[in-house]
Amino acid sequence: MGKLSKYKVELKNMREDSCQYEYTLDNQFFADIDAPEIQRGKLKVVLNVKKSMGVFILNFHTEGFVIVPCDRCLDDLELPVNTDDTLKVKMGLSFSEEGDVLVVPEEDGYVNVAWFIYEFIELSLPMKHVHAPGKCNKAMMGTLNKHLCTSAEEESLDDADLEEEPEDESRETDPRWDDLKKILDNN
Repeated sequence: MGKLSKYKVELKNMREDSCQYEYTLDNQFFADIDAPEIQRGKLKVVLNVKKSMGVFILNFHTEGFVIVPCDRCLDDLELPVNTDDTLKVKMGLSFSEEGDVLVVPEEDGYVNVAWFIYEFIELSLPMKHVHAPGKCNKAMMGTLNKHLCTSAEEESLDDADLEEEPEDESRETDPRWDDLKKILDNN
């Protein structure tokens, strides 16, 4: 973690009951952290550290944007980030977690907040990363729609190698399947 040493927050020798740190995160931060989800971005993080009764309360405020691949077309997608998070830290014998409190070794006397900042950013993002309707890469969407099967009839037409079974008109389908087909037709 030599590349991320500027994210060390000294706790042991903290002179006041409160300190403030500011970090500017750019593409190099995401390259150094070497995490899979977010590769680029530009964010500002303000960290307030308050000492209270042997526990250090770290309040993070993060603003900016990150760039992730779109789940649908794989082009770059810019997502805004505006999040407030809290981390509680106390000194102990070894590194561990006790409930919602992080314990750092007293002999070290610091916590490196780089990975926590990354996790807070990633957790603030929506589960689904997609462009607004009509903004996805048109060539990729055309290819995707070409290979998308929306009904059993289309599937049997696309797969010429498979034998077609005669359709039994008297056989009823489960109405739940019909409702699921409606969802596919709407996409």
